[in-house]
Amino acid sequence: MRVVFAGTPAVAVPSLQTLVARHEVVGVVTRLDAPIGRKRVLTPSPVAVAAAEAGIPVIKANRLDDDVTAQIAALDAELGVIVAYGGLVREPLLSTPRLGWINLHFSLLPRWRGAAPVQWTVISGDAESGATVFQLRPGLDDGPIWSLASTPVGPHETSGNLLSRLSTSGAEQLVDTVDGIASGRLSAHEQEGTVTLAPKLTIDDARLDFTAGLDEVYARLRGVTPEPGAFTEIDGVRVKVLDASPARDRPRLDPGVVVAEGRHVYVGTAGSPLELLTVHPAGKKPMAAADWWRGSGAERMVAR
Repeated sequence: MRVVFAGTPAVAVPSLQTLVARHEVVGVVTRLDAPIGRKRVLTPSPVAVAAAEAGIPVIKANRLDDDVTAQIAALDAELGVIVAYGGLVREPLLSTPRLGWINLHFSLLPRWRGAAPVQWTVISGDAESGATVFQLRPGLDDGPIWSLASTPVGPHETSGNLLSRLSTSGAEQLVDTVDGIASGRLSAHEQEGTVTLAPKLTIDDARLDFTAGLDEVYARLRGVTPEPGAFTEIDGVRVKVLDASPARDRPRLDPGVVVAEGRHVYVGTAGSPLELLTVHPAGKKPMAAADWWRGSGAERMVAR
């Protein structure tokens, strides 16, 4: 099948590479080069790099306007495939390929429609996640489903870990779906169940609230790792929490109270404490929590 692919970040690369191996990818649409790093060097997206390596023509655009629509129409693709492109597909582009567009979405739709489905899956403590391939239409992730695959969420899995895993398994699911559409053996069905929304995370979503229970605090920490990154303020200093672990066998501490026992640093929640393992205090480099504590010279601190 002649396919046009739209995607931008690294999680979309496995899908592109798997499609290239089994179908004719006639063009790739990705977002414009973006400034990266402290020096803000303009850098092509991971999908742009992968497409160039495969010798596929690349259209770079942040908006899918009339000009981009004309460029895509000229490719004469039968099907559009989108994975984390980062922009909206509207008419007339939505109907430009003969079979329209399908989207690989990293949740079990209709749960977690929106920009950050994996993060909200973890934050909410869902036991199960997965990926859905659905037919794109104007509504937010509301199109009929071609395929759905589920997977357990590991008890210590971060959203970054889960998204990486889903990007690999989802690539095979996506291309199997394209195969099924091409052969006519698959049919799509409307979504069923309760709709929940997964809006883009803000920095406020990454703040840890230690008045909540341990499971809730730990789920939020994992859900916002690696981005935007969990943080708290300890004695007035902003501290990112890069890694931590539940300490269910330790005596309870008042919520937010931070103490050390030997090489272990604990912070109280409404339940059992959370052990801080790696932290990144403002103005310093990431470090082991025990080293940070020793350097502070404190006997007791408070996280808010």
